[in-house]
Amino acid sequence: MSYHRSNRKFGRKRDQRKALLKSLTVNLLTYKRIKTTLEKAKEMRSLSERLIHRGKNKDVSSIRYLKKYLPKTLIQEVTEKISPLYQNRNGGYTRIIRLGRRINDGAKIALIELVDYQKLVNKKDDKQKSKVKSK
Repeated sequence: MSYHRSNRKFGRKRDQRKALLKSLTVNLLTYKRIKTTLEKAKEMRSLSERLIHRGKNKDVSSIRYLKKYLPKTLIQEVTEKISPLYQNRNGGYTRIIRLGRRINDGAKIALIELVDYQKLVNKKDDKQKSKVKSK
């Protein structure tokens, strides 16, 4: 019998697939919004939500888990800036917006972003404006 598989293969081997999902997740947490194919967005959603959830509680095991997937600078940002925004939320930290099909090959394209995207972007803009004023 053919049972439902939990993850997509993307025509890649296991290590390549893990590296792809890891890099997509790092980009999502760095830029707060990325554009990719719908299938990749659906697959990376679970990993990114798991990492944000682990960032909520700042114990040693959670930090070590984050170190498997994220660089040091991003670990600090996840635990101090991103995760506190979702302290009252039990899940659903990301949103997938379908954008249509890519002209070249017809692949479904989606925009995946963090739910409070505007709050995160406004904090960065305020810091940049304050740096500009000090000239």
